[in-house]
Amino acid sequence: MFIFAATNPLQPVLDVYNSGAFRAGVRLGLLLIVLLWLALALWVYKDARRRMADPILIGVAVAAGLLFPFVGAFIYLFLRPPEYLADVRERELEIRLMERRFGGADHCPYCKADVEADYLVCPACSGRLKKACSTCQKPLDPTWRVCPYCASAPPPPA
Repeated sequence: MFIFAATNPLQPVLDVYNSGAFRAGVRLGLLLIVLLWLALALWVYKDARRRMADPILIGVAVAAGLLFPFVGAFIYLFLRPPEYLADVRERELEIRLMERRFGGADHCPYCKADVEADYLVCPACSGRLKKACSTCQKPLDPTWRVCPYCASAPPPPA
């Protein structure tokens, strides 16, 4: 006949959970999770600085990464801008270079030096290229009857 022992048959399993090695393993696992969370927040900060120019948006992205562990970084991953700021600047410079190369740049009517569209005077010969708007100080073409930037009428020619 089988005699039922008074001990709990799951006692060896419970002893594993109460052991110091198990508790140390749990603490180590929690430490690794916290380190991963902080590393993700640091990654969000570094990546946001390379992709966004607005410091408020960078702060919001980092706060989301810190306040919502793992989920905030995952959401940032889908909502972040697709390009680095350096790539955007490089593409804009390449476009400007191509415009200059293929005739997109303006020339001074007096000395034929290359000038930008928003120059008021030629930097090479100091010749007057455009007048500034009296309200917003943007360059105005002499043929315009109204400033396209602030909608004010330019002063009559003297």
